[in-house]
Amino acid sequence: MARLVRLYMHYAGISIRSQMQYRASFAMAATGHLVVTGFDFAALAVLFRRFGSLVEWSLHEVAVLYGITHVAFALAEAFARGFDVFPAMVRDGSFDRLLLRPLSTAFQVAASEIQLMRIGRLTQGLAVLGWALATGGFSLGLAHWLLVPLAILGGACLFSGLFVLSGVLSFWTIETLEVVNTVTYGGVEATQYPLSIYRPWFRHLFTFVVPLACVNFLPGAALMGMPERAGAPEWCLWLAPFAGVLFLLASLQVWRVGVRHYTSTGS
Repeated sequence: MARLVRLYMHYAGISIRSQMQYRASFAMAATGHLVVTGFDFAALAVLFRRFGSLVEWSLHEVAVLYGITHVAFALAEAFARGFDVFPAMVRDGSFDRLLLRPLSTAFQVAASEIQLMRIGRLTQGLAVLGWALATGGFSLGLAHWLLVPLAILGGACLFSGLFVLSGVLSFWTIETLEVVNTVTYGGVEATQYPLSIYRPWFRHLFTFVVPLACVNFLPGAALMGMPERAGAPEWCLWLAPFAGVLFLLASLQVWRVGVRHYTSTGS
């Protein structure tokens, strides 16, 4: 394990140094992510200023869900983005080289693309989450403060699992399918709002098939002290983030199936 950590840090160092070769470009990209996501939340705040609430949810309560989602997704984009660009490896045959190395292919693909520029979205998500928790009037104990990073970790694992599954499809389709983005990027858009505002079939999809609710809506309800809005036992809300970890582990098993069925393009 220590060897893998050192190797990953080596990969990360190479990736970060390459991105910092053009520091002005890196700064503009990171700032762009910060500004775009900042305008996104500003538009949300304007709507709440105009209408007051979203059903029974206040701006601070929605901001908690928004912040958890965007911090988790920023981490997944930064450290699992290699799977999103994996189709190019299949097309040009460079994935064949990874198969010759005595390392997990999933490890190599994940470490091949570490995007530091996602710090813009990360910063904005942390700022919104911190503001909501500090000024929302929630009664937060030690357990609640521990639940925040747990929900973020679960969300990062779940979004990473979605990137893995997107990459797996390339073993058969060569090109990634845009329909997958309706779950990844569409999931980000959907879960920055309370899941209870959607139709039952939509809630079931993002709870039992792609368990985004388990890393956002359910722990968020526990964090804000309103388990009745989640419609689930309170103990379930505290354990829900582990669904993200299980989803990632299951996705990696599917990845192994894809690797076994891989046929080189011959490029």
